[in-house]
Amino acid sequence: MPDIMKFIIDEEANASDPAGHLMGLEEWSEIVARKLAAEEGIELTPRHWEIVHFLREHYKEHGSIHNARVLLNLLAEKFAKEQGMRQLYLLFPKGPVRQASRIAGLPLPAYSADFSFGSVR
Repeated sequence: MPDIMKFIIDEEANASDPAGHLMGLEEWSEIVARKLAAEEGIELTPRHWEIVHFLREHYKEHGSIHNARVLLNLLAEKFAKEQGMRQLYLLFPKGPVRQASRIAGLPLPAYSADFSFGSVR
């Protein structure tokens, strides 16, 4: 069965989209985050948690970010000053926008699949 069919038919799968991003904030917990991170090959450190919680708080206060570039700039402004943008990519090697958003249980902003916005497959 194609993945999209599982998404349509399986009620439990409806908690996330076909790419594995949660559909609502209420489904997220730190246990879920650890599971999502493990699927991404990441063991969450305090630095990871700082970024994940920052993204969730920002989402709760301001809603969805409409552009991946804005989210990447927000992350860079908040977290990259100490060690540079490289640190964000070391923490989230497949891209800080895609991986951090997924682990934080947040929807991806538009244009997140563009490689220049921190989405590497």
